[in-house]
Amino acid sequence: MRGFTLLEVMVSLAIMAGVVLTLLGSVNYHIGIVANERDNTSLTLLARTRMTELEQAPAKGEGTFAPSHPELTWKADLLPADLPGLQKLVVRVKRGSDGREVALVRYLAK
Repeated sequence: MRGFTLLEVMVSLAIMAGVVLTLLGSVNYHIGIVANERDNTSLTLLARTRMTELEQAPAKGEGTFAPSHPELTWKADLLPADLPGLQKLVVRVKRGSDGREVALVRYLAK
C-alpha cells in the first residue's frame, strides 16, 4: 500500500494555507469596499433629500439628521455663480466620527 510522505503532506498544507490566507484577504478587502460604497450612497441620498427641500426655498443653513441619523450633520451654502442670473447651492453632509463628507452642487436661477 502506498501513501503520502510527511513532506508531501506538509507542502500541500502550506500551499493550502497560502491559498486560504489570500482568499480571506481578498474577501476582507471587498467587504471594506462594499461598506465604503454603502456609506457613500447613504450620505448622497441624504444630501439629495436636503437639496430637494432647499430648492423650494434656497437659503443657507445647517443642522443634523436626528433622530434617525444623529451622527450626521448637513450644511447648505448659497453662493453666487460665475454666470449672471444663477446661484450655486452647495449641500454638504458630514459624519462626525470619521470626517467622511459628501458635497452636492446645484445651480439655481435667481
